[in-house]
Amino acid sequence: MAQELKEEILEDDAQKGKFMTFQTGKEYFGISISYVNEIIVMQPITSIPEVEDYIKGLINLRGKIIPVIDVRTRFKMEPVEYTDRTCIIVINVKTTMVGLIVEKIAEVDNIADDDIVPPPTIGRSSGEHNKYVFGLAKTGDTVKMLIDPEKLINDEDLNAFERIKEDEDGEE
Repeated sequence: MAQELKEEILEDDAQKGKFMTFQTGKEYFGISISYVNEIIVMQPITSIPEVEDYIKGLINLRGKIIPVIDVRTRFKMEPVEYTDRTCIIVINVKTTMVGLIVEKIAEVDNIADDDIVPPPTIGRSSGEHNKYVFGLAKTGDTVKMLIDPEKLINDEDLNAFERIKEDEDGEE
């Protein structure tokens, strides 16, 4: 038990400051590597009726049914055609696996806490765009917006995903 705890603490330290960065539109975003399970190529997506437009549907990943959202649509950007660079970042948010469709993976960046500044509130009604972004990081000559996955995927989405998974499990 103590050994498992020690390994978990070491793993947390190893992931601290590491962000999976990706490009959507002309913007770069980052998500803490601690949320990331894996990155996969685009898969066939089964659409779900009567859900928010940014929820693209479900994928079957090695027997697990995972809901998928399009980050670009979630940020209210114009949708674009998926290309061979488009991929899905599978993350774990509050014990739920969710796929994030992104246009292009950039890299894993080491970003120190000192290099992260709060996002500006200029020109947005009560930080509209900033509700998902907890900080800005300057890396090289680009600024990356750091996303809080727990705000990106809200509780209503998580509840809907749980209901969908229960329906899927009930059919097996």
